[in-house]
Amino acid sequence: GQGVDYDKLIKEFGCSKITAEMVERIERVTGMKAHPFLRRGMFFAHREMDLILDAYEKGEKFYLYTGRGPSSESLHLGHLIPFHFTAWLQKAFKVPLVIQLTDDEKFLWKDMALEECERLGRENAKDIIACGFDPKRTF
Repeated sequence: GQGVDYDKLIKEFGCSKITAEMVERIERVTGMKAHPFLRRGMFFAHREMDLILDAYEKGEKFYLYTGRGPSSESLHLGHLIPFHFTAWLQKAFKVPLVIQLTDDEKFLWKDMALEECERLGRENAKDIIACGFDPKRTF
């Protein structure tokens, strides 16, 4: 069988490759060793990381934004990988982070009671907190 055509994915999603030079720049700009996902090539593409690095070098303010639509009691590895990487980004760039739990979206679009959506959101929040975000910079 054929492997994954990463170049095709990069083009289709409007991304750019994460090069060794970009990983080196991230380390230079942040003063931190790059996250293992970057160093080992597990993350292979980005959208506008170069603009983030430019802004950081100029001292411009920015924040991170991510979220989760809770539909189960716990997060699996596929959910945790982006959260762990986001925690590293927050630490490296020393920036605020907003995490949105879209329990209202699950209520509106899934066949779930509002109380169940809220309960799953609280359960997911416990897993997210365990990812190591800076409590003073996380909202």
